[in-house]
Amino acid sequence: MEEDDVVVEENEALKNFLPRGFGKQEKEANIALQFERSKRQGQLNPAFEDSKYPEHLHEASDKDEDEDEDEDDYDEEDEYPVSHELVLKTHERPITSMTLDPSGSRLITSSTDCTVKFHDFASMTPTTLRAFKSVDPTATKTSASSETHPIHHVEFNRVSPSSILVISAIPQAKILSRDGEPLAESVKGDMYLRDMHNTKGHISEITTGTWHPTNRDLCVTAGTDSTLRIWDCSIRMRQKDVIVHKSRAAGSAGRTRMTAVCWGSSPQGNSSSLVAAALDGSLVMWNGEGPYSRPTAEIRDAHQRDTWTGGLDISSDGRTVVTRGGDDTIKLWDTRKFKSPISSVTHPSTTSQYPTTGIKFSPTSTSVITGSSDGSLHILNPATLKPEHTTPITPSSPLISLLWHPKLNQILTGSANAETHVLYNPTLSSRGALDIMSRAPKRRHIDDDPSLTTDTSIALTGDVIAPNGNLNPNRNNNGERRAAPVTGLTASGRSRDPRRPHIPMTTPFAKTNPDERHVRDNIPLSSMRDEDPREALLKYAEKAEKDPMFTNAWRKTQPKTIYADISDGEEEPDKKKVRTG
Repeated sequence: MEEDDVVVEENEALKNFLPRGFGKQEKEANIALQFERSKRQGQLNPAFEDSKYPEHLHEASDKDEDEDEDEDDYDEEDEYPVSHELVLKTHERPITSMTLDPSGSRLITSSTDCTVKFHDFASMTPTTLRAFKSVDPTATKTSASSETHPIHHVEFNRVSPSSILVISAIPQAKILSRDGEPLAESVKGDMYLRDMHNTKGHISEITTGTWHPTNRDLCVTAGTDSTLRIWDCSIRMRQKDVIVHKSRAAGSAGRTRMTAVCWGSSPQGNSSSLVAAALDGSLVMWNGEGPYSRPTAEIRDAHQRDTWTGGLDISSDGRTVVTRGGDDTIKLWDTRKFKSPISSVTHPSTTSQYPTTGIKFSPTSTSVITGSSDGSLHILNPATLKPEHTTPITPSSPLISLLWHPKLNQILTGSANAETHVLYNPTLSSRGALDIMSRAPKRRHIDDDPSLTTDTSIALTGDVIAPNGNLNPNRNNNGERRAAPVTGLTASGRSRDPRRPHIPMTTPFAKTNPDERHVRDNIPLSSMRDEDPREALLKYAEKAEKDPMFTNAWRKTQPKTIYADISDGEEEPDKKKVRTG
């Protein structure tokens, strides 16, 4: 290199500062960096720790160490889609349930804050993780005094995702559209009828519900009135069948609360299975297609009595049932020998505080997922119920609701701290959270921050704006008094323009009540409400004396009333003296 040559060192900061081109620049996302930021840290995997391997497995692994060098690099965590996560913070209270449509494009969550949130994966970016709609299905009015109730369960229709089943803490279930519009509502039953077969609906709170696995028009709800009710949604939720569970517990009077229900698909074309759990500890199974007069199998002491069994699920082949009870146990049952559990393990329960705490099979039924009180996700073996993988999600906050979507291969969890976590793996999962992290972050605008903008509907805030330095708003620049303004409203809400009549404020109460003019013109004798009854009668006294209507027949023969006159010498009779002492 010659001495006259000039060497310019590359300055990365200056390179990023200078423009790279002219015209409209396309947004480019550093996808690798975004995935790296969403990678989870501090995962636990107790099932594969060296301390838990038997000695003969250690010896065998030492002998085959040279042969399995390539397999040593394999990460066991890649077997499950839990390496990365996406956090949605759209609720204010614990999340009770969640559901995804079969295509995996729309997520709906429910919470004890009495709202249902709608999320669309196609419209979210890494910086705009929010719900596009919030619905309160139990609110009857838009006012703040309207009565609202927590949401227990939401679920997309398995066959037709255009309808959503919503279960609230009321005796009526609702069907909403994909966009949150109400489609149908069940009927409330007569609480004064003793026989539950004769009521047209639930008479007390509904705890949960689910759809039929193959029939798009059927759904079932479980209530605290000891009944399961099957509804035909093709005719605006008409009650089709009633299943009354008669409790045999002592002192229950034949009634109990139904805590969980699941409608499983049929293996090899057979009839489906309807399984429900009750507060008396029983687990009951019926033929999913009926008749429902008698259960096909019943286990009276499946779980401890008076404990809430909130977790219940059926495998994809319909042969095994897993339950998570309030007695700190998880049990696996075989539908072909529905008498005793196949396996049972101890697992701390949180149903005493969060009744909707669930347990789910994986889409292929090769794993069982559930949460714990410390906020960890447990992936269990479906045969032995022993943990195969454990990873913390929300430390010190219980995990309540879970979902493993078959098409996306992503695990969704809802916690007591109102957070929704979407767990995924960039190589194993597809779409969903991957689409969000693959998009360029939306550039924040100054108007997106409400603290830096002014709401013009209220008023201007801050310093006084004085044009030309004139601080007296009633005088112009020449010192002359300004004319009265004729635009805008006064402090009381009236128009400043005298030609414009005053429009009364419309309130929610006034919308449902007729105005004064309507009452006066359409209701006879409505003006008598504002009159004094004594004055209304006395104004006809003179007319009644001159032209009597009812006493005119004996007016000439009517004797004249004579009153006794008291002379000056006479005294009025003495009044009775009051005794004293």
